[in-house]
Amino acid sequence: MPLQLHALPAFKDNYIWVLADEAGRALVVDPGDAAPVVAAARQGLRPVAVLVTHHHPDHIGGLAEVRERFGAVVHAPADPRIETADHRVGDGDRVEVPELGLGFEVLHTPGHTLSHIVFHGHGHLFCGDTLFSMGCGRLFEGTPAQMLGSLDRLARLDPDLAVCCAHEYTLDNGRFARAAEPDNPVRDRRIAQVQALRRDGRASLPVPLASELACNPFLRVDQPGVRAALARHCGRPMRDRDDAFAQLRAWKDGFGG
Repeated sequence: MPLQLHALPAFKDNYIWVLADEAGRALVVDPGDAAPVVAAARQGLRPVAVLVTHHHPDHIGGLAEVRERFGAVVHAPADPRIETADHRVGDGDRVEVPELGLGFEVLHTPGHTLSHIVFHGHGHLFCGDTLFSMGCGRLFEGTPAQMLGSLDRLARLDPDLAVCCAHEYTLDNGRFARAAEPDNPVRDRRIAQVQALRRDGRASLPVPLASELACNPFLRVDQPGVRAALARHCGRPMRDRDDAFAQLRAWKDGFGG
């Protein structure tokens, strides 16, 4: 059966991703709030499995209720802060969802948190808070080198993957991306597209990974334009790519433009 991807809005700017077949059987990703999932169930959605990327409350707050209400099988990182799980998975594992005929590869992507994982398969990349459109997650637990390594791994995946980020941050990230790499016409076209989508009340996601490789400064720390902007901002050349990424993330953390 063909599958349909849906982004259920939650909280201020979260998306709970749902991949469902025509019968309503569904995979749910990071249900931080059960209410949007329950509302979708009233329209015929039947969650059969849940993927969890990390332990933050806006990603797991509705997990126990979704599991209890629907009997969905929960696949989560091996992190004791995530109390509700049926299968603990980590780097190199494969998650099977037999009801939908799906299988997803698991990558460990530390940085935003130390136990963060992502899932990719069947044309989709469910990346939680590791990768955002034109941005990446804050470093709450990991180091810049860890996050850079995680993003490098994602950058090597199939460029046709649909990047399903967990937050609608694209316009804010785009403003920083313009500062971090002033001369990038592909990125400017992406920003214009997102502005039109948001004016119409539509999500800026998913986005092809190829677009992020062309637009996202956190995937472009080796590009001359990004390095030049960093040197101007820091008043010195970057020592190496780890230094470049660390300075880029620190710049974004304090960016007000």
